[in-house]
Amino acid sequence: MRFLLTGRLEPQEFNLLFKSYDVVGDIAIIRVPETLKPRSQIVAEAIMQAHKNVRTVLLQTSAVSGDFRLRQLEWVAGERKTMTVHKEFGCLFEVDLERCYFSPRLSFERRRVASLVQPHEIVVNMFAGVGCFSIVMARHSKVDRVFSIDVNPVAFDFMLKNVRLNRVQNKVAPVLGDAKKVVIEQLSSVADRVLMPLPEKAYEYLDYALMALKPRGGWIHFYDFVHAGKGENPVEKVRNKVTAKLNESNVKSEVSVGRVVRATGPYWFQVVVDVLVTV
Repeated sequence: MRFLLTGRLEPQEFNLLFKSYDVVGDIAIIRVPETLKPRSQIVAEAIMQAHKNVRTVLLQTSAVSGDFRLRQLEWVAGERKTMTVHKEFGCLFEVDLERCYFSPRLSFERRRVASLVQPHEIVVNMFAGVGCFSIVMARHSKVDRVFSIDVNPVAFDFMLKNVRLNRVQNKVAPVLGDAKKVVIEQLSSVADRVLMPLPEKAYEYLDYALMALKPRGGWIHFYDFVHAGKGENPVEKVRNKVTAKLNESNVKSEVSVGRVVRATGPYWFQVVVDVLVTV
């Protein structure tokens, strides 16, 4: 996109720009340093020129935060909207980016987890959002049932829509509520596999993921944010953290796979480890 900005931004201004941005459906989400905020429209116009499908550009003005994982967005260019429909691996996801969490950067991870699910498994997705992991799993595996939990009522409503939109009502069971309470009251000892795609909360909820597993054990996909300085292995740090927690609970486990999902900042990473819990 640099050639589209040549002559419109000074070289030093271009060097200050974030090199990546998200495209969700027909909406692009950009970030710019505070000093370049007056130049946001120029950047937005270049993105719309480069991506003919983009009809709206929004500026992210805060970090993702809070129990609902929301970020503040400002309109910059194109249609004034925050709702869109995103397509991924043959699935459609309707989402309001202002009121629900969604990241296109997790698309590979959604497909990867779906490929691991064995026929007739029962899965508990503790932090389902608008249903992306659950629906990809339902469409691309022979899963028997995915209990798809989220605490955000707006995300839950979109999940209901997306389940119908993708015709997976027979496989995905949306549940509104806090995953701790839902597992205790409804989903204890039911799961062959538990998904925990909320790095901010996964460690706090790990005991409840164990509670959701069947008595013979099963798989937990654990996501975390970790700081790893020079010479440190971010995957190993998360592996050790999870293993120590499970050892404290006298749980036998083995981490079979660990990978960096993405970098989230200088020396900060999102990591997933796949944990096999045995009895």
